[in-house]
Amino acid sequence: MGQKKKKLIAITAIHGALLAVVAVSVFPILWMCLISVKSTSESLTGFHSLWVSDPTLDNFKRLFQMIPVAQNTSNSVFTTLVGTVSSLFFCALAGFAFAKYRFPGRNLLFYSVIATMLVPPEVGAVPLFIIMKKLNLINSLWSLIIPRIATAVGIFYMNQYISDVPDELVEAARIDGCGDFKIFTKVILPVIKPAMASWASVTLIARWNDFFWPLLYLRKQAKYTLMVTISLLPVSEGLSTPWPVILAGTTLVIIPIIVMYLLLQTMQKGGSFAGAVKG
Repeated sequence: MGQKKKKLIAITAIHGALLAVVAVSVFPILWMCLISVKSTSESLTGFHSLWVSDPTLDNFKRLFQMIPVAQNTSNSVFTTLVGTVSSLFFCALAGFAFAKYRFPGRNLLFYSVIATMLVPPEVGAVPLFIIMKKLNLINSLWSLIIPRIATAVGIFYMNQYISDVPDELVEAARIDGCGDFKIFTKVILPVIKPAMASWASVTLIARWNDFFWPLLYLRKQAKYTLMVTISLLPVSEGLSTPWPVILAGTTLVIIPIIVMYLLLQTMQKGGSFAGAVKG
C-alpha cells in the first residue's frame, strides 16, 4: 500500500470520526427543533418523532400567549450585549495594564486576581445580594451586569494575549505622542481582535444562558430574562404544559446564541499583527 493511500485512509478515518461526533452533538438540537413544530397529538418518542407529518407554528403562538416573550427577550439581549461589551473593554484594559506596565505590587495584585478563580461565584451570592439591595438594584437588569463587569478569567486571558503583542508597537505609538488610553484604543484593541472575538463568544454564551443570578436578583416576570422564563414553562400550567410548547421555548432560546457564536467564529483568526513590526 502506497504512502499516499495510507495518508488518504487516515484522513478519511479522522474526518469520519469527526462527522460522527458532530452528528451526535447536533442531533439533540435537531430533535428539539422538530418537536417544536409538531402538534401535541403526534409522537414524541423514538425515531418516529423525527418525522413531522403536519408542521405547525401553533406551539410558538401558544408560547407567546403564555409568557411575555418580547419583553423577556429584550431583557436578555440588553444584559447579554451590554454585559459582553463592558466585560470585553474592562478585561482588556486590565490585561493591558498587567501586560505592558511595570508598577510596584503588580505581580502580587495579578496573582491575587487569579486566586479569586478558585472561589466558586455562588459563594458570594449572599453578600452580592446585600450589596445590590443597598444599591437599589434588585429587580434591575444592571444587577446582572455590574458585578461581573470584569472577571478574573477574562483579565487573565487578555493579559496572556496582550503579552504577546510586541513592545515595539507600544513604544512606537508613545514616541508618536499617543497617551496611554490612546495606545490602548488605537494600537492594542485592533491587534487583539481575535482574542476579543474569542472572549466575546464565551461571554455571550455565559450571559445569555445565565440562570442563577437572574433568578436571585429579579422578582418580577417583566424583568425576567428569557432563560428564567423558559425554565418556568413546565410548571406554568400546573405541570401540564405540553412538551412541544416547552421545546418551542427552548428553541427560541438556543438558536440565536448558536447563530451569534458562528458569526463570531469568523473573526477568530490568528496572526493579526504579523508583519506589524519590521524585522
